[in-house]
Amino acid sequence: MRVYRNHNTSVVDKRKENAVLDIGIILKVAGVGILVSAAAQILSKSGRDEQSMLVTIAGIIVVLIMLVGEIEKLFELVCSVFGF
Repeated sequence: MRVYRNHNTSVVDKRKENAVLDIGIILKVAGVGILVSAAAQILSKSGRDEQSMLVTIAGIIVVLIMLVGEIEKLFELVCSVFGF
């Protein structure tokens, strides 16, 4: 366990706990991708290309919303390590 100390914050790097969360988020993104891909293919084959594109865009937005929290954690970690 490493502790990085800054003038007002400390960040604890727990690699084992973070690894479990990283695999979870990867599996969630993959699941959303598979569902969106299947739905888009079904809609496209049935001649509903507009709805297929909307499903694809909605899937991208859902994944981006899922990743915003992880990107925020990464940004805070980088800022605390380098002292910004």
